[in-house]
Parts: sequence; structure tokens; C-alpha cells
Amino acid sequence: MDNKIIIIEGCLAAGKSSFAEKLSRALKVPCLIKDTFKTALCSTVVMEDRKQSSRFSAITFDGMLYVAERLLEVGCPLIMEGNFAPAGVKDRDESDAIRRVLEKHQCEPLTFKFMGDTRVLHQRFVEQEESPERGQANRIGSAVSYEDFDMWCHNLDSFDLGGKVIRVDTTDFDRVDYEGMIETAERFMEGTER
Repeated sequence: MDNKIIIIEGCLAAGKSSFAEKLSRALKVPCLIKDTFKTALCSTVVMEDRKQSSRFSAITFDGMLYVAERLLEVGCPLIMEGNFAPAGVKDRDESDAIRRVLEKHQCEPLTFKFMGDTRVLHQRFVEQEESPERGQANRIGSAVSYEDFDMWCHNLDSFDLGGKVIRVDTTDFDRVDYEGMIETAERFMEGTER
């Protein structure tokens, strides 16, 4: 398997996007970030409600998967970031869709699974929702209870593509070994770590 993909997935507000951008710069590898991809696709669309936003999230996933497949078929490694849903969470099993693309292109995955104390992550999420940087396309648009947020996070627990999985607790960003994670990713891309 020569093709390589790094998946950064997990809980909302766990710092996935920031790490994906940092890792992309360090590895000089293209990165597809679900929220920014959705913002780009929907820049001229007004989201009227949560249901419409969810529909555009599904469209965003399809677009990301299309781009990922085009990159993999020419041997270009990449990073994909998002809160990708396993079976039973959404209408579509996103983990199975990704897995099928990886199998088709004989691609080896490395997954960074971001998680943490969901009470801390919920507070971050509430702050992100109020931030202008969040973008209208990615806003929930209403208050999200801790119970709902916790359920959303745990709905993602069973996401699994096979390959190596590195669990990252981002309850306290200052305690995360980002440099060590980047070194692991570099060794993975070079084929020197299994």
C-alpha cells in the first residue's frame, strides 16, 4: 500500500481543524476540512434551519470524498478532517463510504481520534457557536444542551477505518503533544512506522 491518508475525526470543539491545518503545513500535504469545505460550498446559500444545514453537511461529505478519491487515484497523500459518522448515526454510514474509497485505492489510513471531557468540549462549542469565525453555514442556530452535545460526541465513538488509531485527549490543549503527533504522522507518511 503506497497511498496514505490521515483522518482527523472525533468530538465537536476538540481542536481537530486547528491540528489538521498545522499538520497539513508540516507535511506539505493537502487537507480537506469539513467545516471550511462546507463554508466554501455554501458561501451563497442562506441556511434557513438545522435540517437544511444537515442536508448541506451530507453534500459537503460527498464533495470531500470526491476530491479525496481524485487525489488518491493519482497517488497524492491527503488529510481529511471532520466529525465523520459511523453506521446508525446519519442516513449514510460515512465511515463505510470512506473505507470503500480506501480499499478501492489500496490506501493505508492513520486516524487521530480527538476526544475529551465533554463538559469542557461543550463549553468550547458554545463559545465557537457565538464566534463570527464559525460561519453561518456551520452554526447550529439554537442553544445545544450538554446532554445533546454529549450524545453527539458519543455517537462518533464507533468510527473505525482500520489501521492505526491514535487517541488524543484535548480536554486541556496545553497537555497535548502536538509535535509528537506530527512526528508520528511524518513517520507514517514515510512508511517507517506501522
